[in-house]
Amino acid sequence: MSCLSDISRSSEYLSFRSSIPLRKIVVDSDGSKAWRIFDSGPKSVSCPLVCLTPVSGTADIFFKQIMGLTTRGIRVIAAEPPPYWNLKEWCDGFKRLIDYLELDKIHIFGASLGGFIAQKFTETTINCPRVASLVLCNTFTDTTVFEYNDSSALFWLLPSLVLKRMLMGNFTTDKVDKRMAESIDFMVERLESLTQSELASRLTLNCTPNYVQPQLLLHLPITIMDVWDESALSSGVREDLYKSYPQAKLAHLKSGGNFPYLSRSDEVNLHLLIHLRQFDGTELSPSYLNLHKLAAPSNQAEEGTVSYFNERDKFVKIS
Repeated sequence: MSCLSDISRSSEYLSFRSSIPLRKIVVDSDGSKAWRIFDSGPKSVSCPLVCLTPVSGTADIFFKQIMGLTTRGIRVIAAEPPPYWNLKEWCDGFKRLIDYLELDKIHIFGASLGGFIAQKFTETTINCPRVASLVLCNTFTDTTVFEYNDSSALFWLLPSLVLKRMLMGNFTTDKVDKRMAESIDFMVERLESLTQSELASRLTLNCTPNYVQPQLLLHLPITIMDVWDESALSSGVREDLYKSYPQAKLAHLKSGGNFPYLSRSDEVNLHLLIHLRQFDGTELSPSYLNLHKLAAPSNQAEEGTVSYFNERDKFVKIS
């Protein structure tokens, strides 16, 4: 592209791209499909945080989570799948990726389609658990809430331009602040970089009728993260997600739009830290520091900017 977005030209993004290599990993037998990942943090951690992209995203949209959380010793992997045309293919490929990286279990931060597939992957591996916990951001449990259910089998025939126009409708820039506008520009840029098969396969997964069986996931620690301002998901879809996981902690952001991990990265990172804190001192900790440090004295104040965590009402207040 002739004109890069503000985020692409920012010193933080340029530092990220210059310090953390993009890896391409082929895990399928035909050798034609490569996962693209950014893997940052201590490799001795075998239960990292894995970030899964929405339809229009590439792995680097989580660069602010990678840059922010690895300073706390947390291993973060941002994963972008190759074209998979059904959920079984996707889940089989993701399982092979986890095996290739020699990970015991993972914590998943899934955004939109990434959150839906995270739930389906957890569901399909229930007999041999690979998921330690879930953070679901602006996501859903049932794909029938979207348009194009009837035509999803034809996406593979549509040209790239048509597929991109279908997604552009969610990228509204009305009534948004500067950070949200910058995140939209960056996501449009990422969308433009995707191939026809990548877009068509993701839209096929997003719109083919399917649903999660939440009763199979009730044993897992889950945090539901969403925004109170306008996003692509209706309030009804959000309510359905809350009802599906009554035990989940709720992490609400007053604003942030469709891409809060970019536009409100500080708040998102704080909620991720709060979610992961429950695994401190266990073998499921994603942090090298918590795996190896001695327990702090009980009278020692913890570092952080959280005023309190209301366990009963499941809300976090951020000062």
